[in-house]
Amino acid sequence: MTGDAAARASEAVPDRVRRLRREAYGFAIGSLCFFAGALPLYADWAGAVWTNLTFFAGSIFFTSAALIQLLLSGRRPPREHTNRPDRADWWSAAIQFAGTLAFNVSTAAALIAAIARPDAVGVGWRPDFWGSIAFLVSSFLAVEATRGRERLWDRDARTWHGTGLNMLGSVAFGVSAIAAFVVPATGDMVSEQWTNIGTAVGALCFFTAAILSRRTIHHGDILKRLRRRPSA
Repeated sequence: MTGDAAARASEAVPDRVRRLRREAYGFAIGSLCFFAGALPLYADWAGAVWTNLTFFAGSIFFTSAALIQLLLSGRRPPREHTNRPDRADWWSAAIQFAGTLAFNVSTAAALIAAIARPDAVGVGWRPDFWGSIAFLVSSFLAVEATRGRERLWDRDARTWHGTGLNMLGSVAFGVSAIAAFVVPATGDMVSEQWTNIGTAVGALCFFTAAILSRRTIHHGDILKRLRRRPSA
């Protein structure tokens, strides 16, 4: 990075500290929406339409946060010279964004169905297969990026506590998606209880990871790291 570039970067950083993970608020609010929607007590109190609206709102917050994460300053599509951790970091963010779009579609469909027939048996959102798979793949790539975090464009972009919690959350969403599978012979889900548990546990993991990512980094450390990076 050139001296002018470092100077411009320093001007964009607060004098004393920088808040990282600007997407954390979106993931935290979205996680709370999914957690609430998975609680039977909330679903009974709010009704089918408002419960599905809660899931849909959560998916919008997830997508907004995932887009911010993908477009964060310093992260750009991999190029020929991109190192392995940065490559995994970018693809993790991109696939996560795709997964949130899948949740947008499934939660919107569930909301429309609930509005049309709020009293229908089994109406309501369940974690979809494609969104859950995308989250799992994204989490695996995040682990790969974290293994080489010292070579990342921002070594604080991935941390083991955040990566671990997001992996647990993705696994929980995967369990929820499997439990939500409808058995053709009976027309019932494999386990409605585990569908709700998986969604709630996953949401709590994502929420905790988002909250922990709201940390401060001293300005001097940032400039030191920027000066160590090669020119773009």
